[in-house]
Amino acid sequence: MDSLSAALSSVKGSAARYPLLVTLMALFVTKRLWRLKLRRSRTLPRGQERVLVVGASSGIGRAIAHEYAAAGALVCIVGRRENELKVVAEECANRLPKAAAVGSSDRRDRLLALPGDFCKAEDMLAVRDSLEEKWGGVDTLIICAGVSALRPLLEVAGLEKVGGVFVPPKVDASGVQRTVAAANAAMQGNYIGPLVCAVTFIPFLSATSRAPAILLVSSLAAVVPAPTRSLYTSSKASSLLLYQSLAIEHPSIAFSYIIPATVEGDFRASAVDGGLVREADPNRHGLKRTVVAKRCIDMIDHGEKAAFMPAWYGRVGHFGYWLAPSIIEWLAGRKYNFAAK
Repeated sequence: MDSLSAALSSVKGSAARYPLLVTLMALFVTKRLWRLKLRRSRTLPRGQERVLVVGASSGIGRAIAHEYAAAGALVCIVGRRENELKVVAEECANRLPKAAAVGSSDRRDRLLALPGDFCKAEDMLAVRDSLEEKWGGVDTLIICAGVSALRPLLEVAGLEKVGGVFVPPKVDASGVQRTVAAANAAMQGNYIGPLVCAVTFIPFLSATSRAPAILLVSSLAAVVPAPTRSLYTSSKASSLLLYQSLAIEHPSIAFSYIIPATVEGDFRASAVDGGLVREADPNRHGLKRTVVAKRCIDMIDHGEKAAFMPAWYGRVGHFGYWLAPSIIEWLAGRKYNFAAK
């Protein structure tokens, strides 16, 4: 009893001396307990979870599909490139647990591969109808698809700055049209596609799942400006804010947003402006796709709203921009090997 009294006295003394620290610790513990309480698998076991991964033919989406298939979930993969989608489907089939592969449900119905462009309403409606026919609904929607853009905006228009002067000094009509075309392509891949998915699947999720969840794979570029990425950052920011607004409009659905820094892979080959990679080799210095995929699934399982990857890097960039924007802009210029002329 004396030991307990001494311990309580020590805690009270610490609280009096370091109130902020104790408050932060209490908030941290409360958050952990709340996440444990909210663990989605308590309501929806993995073997019953119906997962739709849009943009699964490569990159993070491919890795997410692998993880869910290995865990025994029902997985539907969607992508534009049919040949690559078939490869991913075979990879997922090889990862299915034996119980899932030979269980009461037909193996083909546990793993669906549906080619489609998420920017096209008719393609996404066809995916929805297939899921309704095969599974009777969907529980988890993951949006991984998107496109890159790698050039300074005025360079897309055909202008280059030399010695502080634009060459040529004026943009012509074709330059403006070329820029608009690149911007439209970026918005199609990074905003319209997520919008089409939201409009198509939010009512479907709400009507057919007891624990509906949506995860958007965003980018640190959506919250921290970057040179040579003006089209990419603005279009990714648009979809992030769209889904953040949708989360308020549809509180019965658990929305999550993963905000990673550079990720390994060939995503930059999708650049709508034909630009070259300027930063350090993503395949040497980028985040591993499997690590990002596992973090995405953990967020969905625990109802976590938003997460930066790496956490410290993203938070420094995000909050640092409002505290010391010039420093963050300088660091962004270094990252992308860009110097204003």
